[in-house]
Amino acid sequence: MTKVDIKTLKKLRDETLVSFALCKKALEQSDNQINKAKKLLDEWGVKQAEKKANRITKQGSIFSYIHHNGKIGAILQLFCETDFVAKNEQFRILGQDLAMQIAFHDPKDEKALLQSNYLKDESKTIDNIIKEYILKIGENIKLGQFLRLEL
Repeated sequence: MTKVDIKTLKKLRDETLVSFALCKKALEQSDNQINKAKKLLDEWGVKQAEKKANRITKQGSIFSYIHHNGKIGAILQLFCETDFVAKNEQFRILGQDLAMQIAFHDPKDEKALLQSNYLKDESKTIDNIIKEYILKIGENIKLGQFLRLEL
């Protein structure tokens, strides 16, 4: 097994916000290559999301986004398993980003939203992003109702 470079571990952790243990494991399996480690983390995120898909999401928060011109806005329900996670900074960032995504892309339904390219990284879909957050946070996350308004 490859010895993990501490600076690379810190960089991967800072970039992905995934636990140090998972970052270390990914770097060990990728010979300290950050891009390969990120791909492994993405794969693990998909597997983790599949494992948690049937877990009940009774908690969550409502998020909103109003564009600076005051003419476009969105509101979103985002669900998780526990109230603790609903207050988590990473969950809140995801909720804000998804509300902004809805405002800009005007998805007609959940499927369209999940398939849309993420505003902050066009190489990923919203479905990919949610799965990454499931890995980071460790709980199931589901979209609820959402609404976009425009003047």
